[in-house]
Amino acid sequence: MVPAPSYPNGRRRVSATEVKNIVLLAAIGLLLCGCGSVSIGAGASPSPTPTIGVTEQDHTATVRVGQRLEVALHAANGMANWKHPESSDPSILAPAVDPAATAAIGVTLAMFVGMKPGTVEVTSNASPKCPPNAACPMLVAVYSLKVTVTQ
Repeated sequence: MVPAPSYPNGRRRVSATEVKNIVLLAAIGLLLCGCGSVSIGAGASPSPTPTIGVTEQDHTATVRVGQRLEVALHAANGMANWKHPESSDPSILAPAVDPAATAAIGVTLAMFVGMKPGTVEVTSNASPKCPPNAACPMLVAVYSLKVTVTQ
């Protein structure tokens, strides 16, 4: 490097390590400034609403507009997995994708979001597991969940 009196360090040379440290400290400072933004006062945004979880044991649920409803249906012994649950009115309770959801064997997962106030039914069904070429009982398990979406 060419020493010049216009540098803040005078005539002393700056090592590569010092430059890396300065750049690293500047980057950390920028990250902290960006991540630490907080709204204070009347304009503060509310904390996110928690996801409501239900299973085949539940038959009613209430969610607010914008809130998520997670349905986890567990297959009973001798029964196949539940069909994917469906909302009777997607304009009130719409299906959503949960990127973090991973179902265990025998569990059917579905996610919904409250879109506007109203009442809907979420339904699913399951049939018995039957071995090939064997007599199979003619029955079906039905699941129904009454969901009320409020403002």
